[in-house]
Amino acid sequence: MNDGTYWNPAVSEVERAPGQLVISRCEPKVMRTPHWHTQVEVNYVFRGTLDYEMDGYALRLVPGDLVLFWGGQPHRLATVAPGSFFHAIHLPLFDFFRLRLPSATMARIMGGATLVARARQAEDDCGFRRRGEWMASGRAHLIGHAVEELLLRLGRFGFEPHETHTAPSAAPLPDQGREGSHLVERLCAYITENFREDIQCATIAAHADVHPKYAMAAFKRSTGMSLLEYLTLLRVSYAQALLSEDRHSILQVAMDSGFGSVSAFNKCFRKRAGMNPSEFKRRQRGHQPA
Repeated sequence: MNDGTYWNPAVSEVERAPGQLVISRCEPKVMRTPHWHTQVEVNYVFRGTLDYEMDGYALRLVPGDLVLFWGGQPHRLATVAPGSFFHAIHLPLFDFFRLRLPSATMARIMGGATLVARARQAEDDCGFRRRGEWMASGRAHLIGHAVEELLLRLGRFGFEPHETHTAPSAAPLPDQGREGSHLVERLCAYITENFREDIQCATIAAHADVHPKYAMAAFKRSTGMSLLEYLTLLRVSYAQALLSEDRHSILQVAMDSGFGSVSAFNKCFRKRAGMNPSEFKRRQRGHQPA
């Protein structure tokens, strides 16, 4: 996923695979521009120092730090000490809702908070190395075991000391309860599989066997977003990856990402990225800092 001194978004698998587990085991690279994705991101730092610019706050990571945040919030790796090494694990959102964390904590993460466990655990270095090997093995049963192990490890945030970092203006989402989490897990799974198709809120709700109004209310409580906003986020995230490849036209990207028109695509992309798709494409091609 890296190219020279800077991270190369053109070869990223994260944005284009919202329903898949994606892991990077590497020396992290500086990101020239913020990016976002629909997965929840887990970082474990083996060595070195990393500085993140999150949405509204900064975060420094050191060896032994275990980090959990939602990638739907724009974030940028701003500086990296030479020789740093980490694992970046991107969990699909429906796996996130299987976590055994207090629902209020889950809501804070979806609202933009980052959890950091700084008390280095003796078993974490070997544990993350093993899970990293299993996740990269391509063998379904090993990947499944690794994910279950990771969820158990992350569940310890609920009863071990950790820090919660948020933007000064961030307001916590309401507690949705475990029943709400299970419903949102089903909704996320269906949207992830079908976001490039012409799907509506009623179709999504019907798949989960609930009334559309109930589905929309539960999803909003759990994620802070409407179903339509989450659907749009997946489409824009996928489009971000296609634009970075420099071989697709704006029209092709709009259609392949599930947008019905270029005008709708331009509007949604500008709202998320602060620039239109053409400008984003030029910046990625020319490696221009934002």
